[in-house]
Amino acid sequence: MASEAPMSIYDAVIGTVLNAPTYHLAVECILIIGILYLIFSKSYPISSAKDALTLEEEEELIRDWQPEPLIPPPNPDAEVLRERIITGTPGPFAVVDGKRCLNLASFNFLGLVGNQEIEEAATKSVRKYGVGSCGPRGFYGTFDVHLNLESELARFLGTQEAILYSYAFSTIASAIPAYSKRSDIVFADEGVHFAIQKGLQASRSKVKYFRHNDMDHLESLLKKQKDEDVKNPKKAQVTRQFIVVEGLYVNYGDICPFPKLVELKYKFKVRLFIDETISFGCLGRNGRGVSEHFEDEKYGIKDVDLMSGSLEHAVASIGGFCCGTSYVIDHQRLSGTGYCFSAAPPPLLAEAANVALKMMAEKPAMFVDLRSQSRFLRDQLKGIEGMSVEGDPVSPLVHLRLSQSSNQSRQEEEQVLQQIVDEAYEHDVLLTRATYLEEERMMPKPSIRLSVCLSHSESELRQAAQVIKQAAKDLSL
Repeated sequence: MASEAPMSIYDAVIGTVLNAPTYHLAVECILIIGILYLIFSKSYPISSAKDALTLEEEEELIRDWQPEPLIPPPNPDAEVLRERIITGTPGPFAVVDGKRCLNLASFNFLGLVGNQEIEEAATKSVRKYGVGSCGPRGFYGTFDVHLNLESELARFLGTQEAILYSYAFSTIASAIPAYSKRSDIVFADEGVHFAIQKGLQASRSKVKYFRHNDMDHLESLLKKQKDEDVKNPKKAQVTRQFIVVEGLYVNYGDICPFPKLVELKYKFKVRLFIDETISFGCLGRNGRGVSEHFEDEKYGIKDVDLMSGSLEHAVASIGGFCCGTSYVIDHQRLSGTGYCFSAAPPPLLAEAANVALKMMAEKPAMFVDLRSQSRFLRDQLKGIEGMSVEGDPVSPLVHLRLSQSSNQSRQEEEQVLQQIVDEAYEHDVLLTRATYLEEERMMPKPSIRLSVCLSHSESELRQAAQVIKQAAKDLSL
């Protein structure tokens, strides 16, 4: 049988076209026509003299142009726009907008604002050093009073070394990224304050949040991470792991379970960072913070890898600090951005903090009295209608929140709490509503935050509690 003649390419193309569906041919024809049109159509320059605007037309367009706002219009009811102007010293009493009020809004826990001995030391410092430092610590901004304060802080807390920062906010926000890097893992309490959140963000580490003060949840996360490390031991060898908590949580008024945290640290071989912005100068027999508060001989400050604190609350000055081993602290002198690039604290404020620290060391009874005052205020607030009193009994920070049964929106709750704050102000009691930024990771429930001052008498605290109770009753909470 003779073989068939091979089909030519031309015949193959004709056969394909004849056998193709009609809609395929239509689409292909349209595409071919469009391509030919684009190839042979006349092109025009992007701009031509005929389309150019005259000078008058350009000026008219410029006059009529309205730029987009950089930010949305502010809320006229925002708390930050309701300025309260303080005149004089904001001690246990403060003059606000010309009105003298009992002050439960300032973090003046030990009543050192306006202390005569501290003011005299600061005045002498101004005469000797002037007002400002005019330079970072590494660029002729280090004064002898800075070194003295660092030595006193290390001695007071029982650590090898301390480092001084210009602001409390930048202390922990600089310390965390100085150690924790992109490939590291941080286990953080979801209730940490905003400065810690910014430090975690700046570190670019992988952050695993555990429920507020929930050690079981933290342990489960640590176990899960340990299982992952077993599967990938090479990566685990170069990945550092940290636990970051607050000693006394500013947004809740409760205390971290320090002994359990130390146990988990050693069990899972992680590093422990504790921010004692609020607890320093408040907790413990001598005001040394949460490690002293639990009075556990087994665990102490030596078991904390890095401790940060504030000089802006109990100490009544400005600045922050970190304490730890010399190896840990010296690293911050080159890697702590807040230390390297901010002007050093003014000498007068360092000297004021130094005097306050000596007073804390010489008068430990003040911390017993502060805890007693805190318990007393909580006892006086018991039974307040429609509100819960939150925080640890010995905490000088008290949060008043609407009861859980409230079905109001967040904005409605804030308005109710602000009414109580305004009503208290009318009765000469200064309160403040806790406010937060919209970019906070976890927005705490709205609250009124009360701060106990050692200089308050029991009768003054009783009066403040009565005013708050009456304000809540008038609102039918």
